[in-house]
Amino acid sequence: MTDLSFGPRLLALPGPTAVPETVLQAMNRQVIDIYDGELERITDTLREDLKALFHAPNGRAYIYVANGHGGWEAALSNTLSRGDTVLVLDAGRFAVGWGEMGAAMGLKVETLRGRERGAVDPDAVEQRLAQDDGRIKAVLVAQIDTASGAVSDIAAIRVAIDAAGHEALYMVDGVASIGCMPFRMEAWGVDLAMTGSQKGLMTPPGLAPLVAGPRALEAHKTADLRTKYWDWAEREGPLHYQKYCGTPPEHLLFGLRRALDLLLKEEGLEASWARHAALASAVRAAIERWAEGGALEFNILDPRARCDTVTPVRLGEGCDGAVIKTLADQRFGVSLGTPIGEFKGPGGAFRIAHMGHASGGSIMGVLGATEAAMRALRVPLGDGALAAAATVLAEAVTPVG
Repeated sequence: MTDLSFGPRLLALPGPTAVPETVLQAMNRQVIDIYDGELERITDTLREDLKALFHAPNGRAYIYVANGHGGWEAALSNTLSRGDTVLVLDAGRFAVGWGEMGAAMGLKVETLRGRERGAVDPDAVEQRLAQDDGRIKAVLVAQIDTASGAVSDIAAIRVAIDAAGHEALYMVDGVASIGCMPFRMEAWGVDLAMTGSQKGLMTPPGLAPLVAGPRALEAHKTADLRTKYWDWAEREGPLHYQKYCGTPPEHLLFGLRRALDLLLKEEGLEASWARHAALASAVRAAIERWAEGGALEFNILDPRARCDTVTPVRLGEGCDGAVIKTLADQRFGVSLGTPIGEFKGPGGAFRIAHMGHASGGSIMGVLGATEAAMRALRVPLGDGALAAAATVLAEAVTPVG
């Protein structure tokens, strides 16, 4: 078999995503004094721009040297006390993982399942909280779950919490959404949100930005899970290195500074949201055509609950998702995402990510290579997938000239 992978590789992984060349170039420099004014200025501008990114002008931003799991721990340890109960809204895998971390820290965890192969049900949230006697201290949810591909309505969940008359803190995992789709922390009544550097922020893994709103900051005053590394009070100290509880991750900060300039100034945040929506629509159009062959389907049943950053594809009998992924990688130079947990069919699954530094051209390349890999393996597919995707992208763009 001819190897067609020699040349530029395309990442369709739901993290880490491709890093723009200018971000890599920004990181390609010598270290500087951690007490130097330049690095202090970078930290200050990053913290301000993160508030803009989260749409939280009255919040307070913190940057952790961590992945998203570290951001989870920072959120819980700064706001809760041992023995508190949290309600996890399960629409996949990652909010559940957040709850598992809480249990390991000494919290009591209750899980509320979402719709079958779908998103969180706000009505179920309202019903559960209306029955609570105040024991639930926080509600945890992932806006996008990259295992299932579900997107939950963060604003509607806030309405449900308020309708129940509940005072629980509302915390959101925005690792797979912030920078890629609308997120309006203050307008939606979110008390705390966190993300990771390796997806929509287009920076290598290693940073977990977090923004705390006024209610979370107030809860911090009495939280007894606080530890020195995660503690917001420590990070508000007068010395610059205290912002990171030690040596700052200089090169990741250089990269994030450049990435936020790309996202907020050069492209524009709302333009990024529109780009991601168009790319997602193109991917879904292709999968709809492929599904006509009867061998595959979307994991998320309700089209309205399919997110704009990653689309898991379930495979039927006679298919092998691992083989498709390997062939796409080793012969066509495209890296697809592996399935996580229960979100796969009898023949397995693969995930197509369309987030971060992704363009119409790169997505068409991913779709073409994925179809070629499946056709090489004789997977029954409907026709016209690439034409359908191209039509969606053509209708989304503004003509030149």
